[in-house]
Amino acid sequence: MPDISIKITHGSFHQIVPMQQILNSVRNPQLVKKADSKNTSLLKNLLSGSFFEPLLSDFRIIFERDPAARNWLEVVFCYPGLHAICLHRLAHWLHYRGVIFFPRLISHIGRFLTGIEIHPGAKIGKSVFIDHGMGVVIGETAIVGDYALIYQGVTLGGTGKESGKRHPTLGNNVVVGAGAKVLGNIQIGDRVRVGAGSVVLRDVPPDSTVVGIPGRIISRKPKDSLSPLEHGKLPDVEANMIRSLLSRIEQLEKQLQELRVDGERSQTVQTPESTDN
Repeated sequence: MPDISIKITHGSFHQIVPMQQILNSVRNPQLVKKADSKNTSLLKNLLSGSFFEPLLSDFRIIFERDPAARNWLEVVFCYPGLHAICLHRLAHWLHYRGVIFFPRLISHIGRFLTGIEIHPGAKIGKSVFIDHGMGVVIGETAIVGDYALIYQGVTLGGTGKESGKRHPTLGNNVVVGAGAKVLGNIQIGDRVRVGAGSVVLRDVPPDSTVVGIPGRIISRKPKDSLSPLEHGKLPDVEANMIRSLLSRIEQLEKQLQELRVDGERSQTVQTPESTDN
């Protein structure tokens, strides 16, 4: 049967509708209702509070995490981290619904405007704050939990060409210092603090502090009272080790000095006895 089309005119709008589609709609109007309901549901989801609620939480968290945020105008127009997350949420919404090209285009525009590259496939939780943000890279299968704090130069990347989940998963209330690299399909637990410049390649349990290249766990004590902004208060393992070695050397030198004094005393006691004999 040849494909016959009908031109429908409504005002200045023209649309070519295939004859078969019209016949199907007449025979089975439920198909038309399902298509219309699907498009309407997508629009409702976009305009509903479920879409804008994370944006509001991202906006509010800036005033809690950045003492330089003085008014809402500065935050809305002068914070690239907020701009990047807003664009990513739109790109991720489109990417999740199977839209091609446009999510990557939005991500590319966000990278050009903010210096922050977030793949549309990455999952970002609520109240995530990217401070300064220049040079931040978040891969396709990365997952960032709620209330995470990410500083400039951070990379959440992969370690090879493997398919599937190949990027890290960050828990809630994680702080990643400037220039840190978290690579591979690893789990970073809740309330973990990653020191600036660290390279993390293995799983990190909750309430831990990681520093160094490669990253080493130097503390596993929960510090609920410590503010996320005090990311500079990290224990210095090398300095503590050097202090303990110096203290041990001082103790050994003191013991050696006491042995020398005791040896000299014993020699002075034995010398008169030998002369009398």
